[in-house]
Amino acid sequence: MSRRRKLAAYRASILHCLQDPGSVGRDAVEYFDDGILLVADGKVQEVGPAAAVLHKMPADAPINDYRGKLIVPGFIDCHVHFPQIDMIASYGEQLLEWLERYAYPAERRFVDEAYAEDTADYFIRQLLKNGTTTALVFATLHPQSVNAVFAAAEKRNMRLLSGKTLMDYGCPEDLRDDTQGGIEASRELIERWHGQGRLGYAITPRFAVTSTAEQLAAAGRLAAEFPDTHVHTHLAENAAEVAAVEKRFAGNRSYLDVYHAHGLLRERAVFAHCLHLHEEDRAVMAKHGGSMAFCPTSNLFLGSGLFDLAAAQRHNIRVGAGSDVGGGTSLNMLRTLAEGYKVLQLQGQSLSPYHALYLATLGASRALYLNDRIGNFVAGREADFVVLDDGATELTARRREHATNIEERLFALLTLADDRAIAATYVYGEPVYAKIS
Repeated sequence: MSRRRKLAAYRASILHCLQDPGSVGRDAVEYFDDGILLVADGKVQEVGPAAAVLHKMPADAPINDYRGKLIVPGFIDCHVHFPQIDMIASYGEQLLEWLERYAYPAERRFVDEAYAEDTADYFIRQLLKNGTTTALVFATLHPQSVNAVFAAAEKRNMRLLSGKTLMDYGCPEDLRDDTQGGIEASRELIERWHGQGRLGYAITPRFAVTSTAEQLAAAGRLAAEFPDTHVHTHLAENAAEVAAVEKRFAGNRSYLDVYHAHGLLRERAVFAHCLHLHEEDRAVMAKHGGSMAFCPTSNLFLGSGLFDLAAAQRHNIRVGAGSDVGGGTSLNMLRTLAEGYKVLQLQGQSLSPYHALYLATLGASRALYLNDRIGNFVAGREADFVVLDDGATELTARRREHATNIEERLFALLTLADDRAIAATYVYGEPVYAKIS
């Protein structure tokens, strides 16, 4: 006898992307003003108009009524540092000085396993409170930091990618790896965690500033040995950083070429920031399947520069949004996308509300090469989703009254809302956060 499927329905306005609105426009999205999201055993079974779906459902299937609210796919954060959560909003420096003054001291604390576990649990709870259901996460060089964040995500059946930070040059001595020892520790973590449930490993050299050529080459060999892992690093965030890399690696054509030469530019390689690039770099990245993480709040906060989304689109590069906490100033992807809109406005570019949603959902899943599993509500996708309430504050409620269509409603929500707008978060069809009224 076949097992009875666990079935549940969610009724609300429902919006998701089927393609890239940045190239296709409004036809890239699907919207149901009164819709049903039908979930069976943690995966999407069907999405459509309530009138069409309700009569096909079993009479005893539970219906979670969120009418008046908006369901969208769970947000995906393509670049965030969980060890920096306790020093978010640290004043007054640009990237390299900020690392020395704030980030490195914060990361030293992860030598303490209990501290790592407590911080990881808090970080994961905060992601879910903000509607983020998948993240690509920097840990520290300490293996216990990786173990802690994976364990916290696994406890909630959350899809998460992370890895041990690799640094063997130009960093504090107590945060410096033995070159080969760091690779072997990474291998052990891959064998323990990669593919465990919904977890995946990311080989994580911090950036070329803090790695020798020997470490980068060893990381590239590790990436070749485990081709279904991710690579996660920083690229061309800050002008002083770019100059330092060009000086140290004078034999390479560019900063990106350093990674390429050492086997770290490939599919499932995600490069955070990508602000100071040549057109040739973008063409090379596109050719080899690399992805970019657009991190507007940190780029503004650290004075690093402005991300050129139009240039990435010209080369068909995969782009997803990233909070980049703690240089970034919010784990909330609504806040992140609001700043992204402003960053692009400063360059004469326009970020439509649908394109913004795409960057934190389907576009982000494509950047992580996970779009066959998450990112929208196509049947068979994992049922990670967020219930948004644009009546959560007096201002957003009043603004909603004057919205004439879903596009205008979404843009106001993206611009004005924050974690108060997250009514509920679901991971693999199960509730993991609900706002207390």
